[in-house]
Amino acid sequence: MKQMIAILLSLLLLASISALASEGKPNSPSVASSEEAQAIRITRKDSKQPTQASAEHFTGSVRIDAPFRGEAPARVYGASVTFEAGARTDWHSHTLGQTLIVTEGKGLIQRWGDPVEVIRLGDVVWIPPGQKHWHGAAPDSAMTHIAIVEHLDGKSTEWMEKVTDEQYQG
Repeated sequence: MKQMIAILLSLLLLASISALASEGKPNSPSVASSEEAQAIRITRKDSKQPTQASAEHFTGSVRIDAPFRGEAPARVYGASVTFEAGARTDWHSHTLGQTLIVTEGKGLIQRWGDPVEVIRLGDVVWIPPGQKHWHGAAPDSAMTHIAIVEHLDGKSTEWMEKVTDEQYQG
């Protein structure tokens, strides 16, 4: 299952980067010349220490691992995010939307005005641009997901108010 998720993530990133690289360039070649080519960059699993997410935008214990960012002209940014049971984001939205790929555990997600939904291992969630939402772990289970967003003019996320316990409990 993890291998399938890794392949899906790789294809998603490749498609995003390819689309961005050819944006506005009709009939542009899909392979850069040797003068334009940048080296492939590999970030090893243990090369970066995990960080605790800021209490300013999260409730509970949340760890961010292996953040990644494409180089211009790419706009992609992402990370593996682990929420301990009961932990969650604040309400927020994303300028160009967000993709979540659940890699462990069970979580919850809610769009403003909609009921809370359960997400599980293997689920891929697309949150459209501008949709006010939150996501996090279920009350009885930790949850890890890979979160992928794109930056526009240096911004990807608009943070809003905290999710109340009543909202979290649905």
